[in-house]
Amino acid sequence: MTLLQSILLGIVEGLTEFIPVSSTAQLLIGQTLLRIPPSAAMTAFLVIVQLGPLMALIVYFWKDLLSLVKAFFAAPFSTEENKLAWYIIIATIPALIAGFLLKDYVEALFKTPLLEAAIRMFAAAILLTLAELIGKRLRKLDSMTWLDALIVGLFQILAVFPGASRSGATISGGMLRGFDRLSAARFAFLMSAPVMLAAGGYETLKLFRMPGLGEFLPILAAGFTAAAIVGWLAIKWLLNYLNRHSLYVFAAYCVVAGALSLVFLFFA
Repeated sequence: MTLLQSILLGIVEGLTEFIPVSSTAQLLIGQTLLRIPPSAAMTAFLVIVQLGPLMALIVYFWKDLLSLVKAFFAAPFSTEENKLAWYIIIATIPALIAGFLLKDYVEALFKTPLLEAAIRMFAAAILLTLAELIGKRLRKLDSMTWLDALIVGLFQILAVFPGASRSGATISGGMLRGFDRLSAARFAFLMSAPVMLAAGGYETLKLFRMPGLGEFLPILAAGFTAAAIVGWLAIKWLLNYLNRHSLYVFAAYCVVAGALSLVFLFFA
């Protein structure tokens, strides 16, 4: 991977990590178009580059996250912020368990990037469409219960497998529980931080055993920086967009991009 390729993939990651079109699918498409062969280094890059948008998430929501950390040490479920902190923990547990137990199996499940990308985008399109068609969109976060948090957390498991995007799955899960788009998106973003941090931290530890680490670090840093900057802009844009628009445009994009991926895979 070259420095330019890393920056381009970082831009793709930052743009699509929080927009519900499956950032992993977009990175797999980018990897194919840039003719980067699958490798251990590429696998590590695909996970660690997500720390860029995570940094953007922390910067964008720093006041919310700081309040949640402080509120966590109060008596359990004693305040609204304390409840939200516990709900984020509850929602995080299913994906962490699934990722820990099934990581090696999931990594071996697909060896064809475009096929995995197509599956992820079709799954995202189905979930986003169902969320718009079925979701009542009447509830705010202050009405959330532990059961809501658990169910949204179960939706996040779909992002562990070659399934839907993390943001697409969790936003859809929230909307299917009756939350409005902004509330579903805010909870999805906040609950993504622990899982992204755990996955990125695990891959970072593996980096220290990678041959040629010194040469790879500047390339990784370039992708991380690009993903962080673009990720912050993407969060700001998406929250403003969801205030006035539906998710159908993202579902349509996923269908078209998924179909093109299959066409390219089988006929190119």
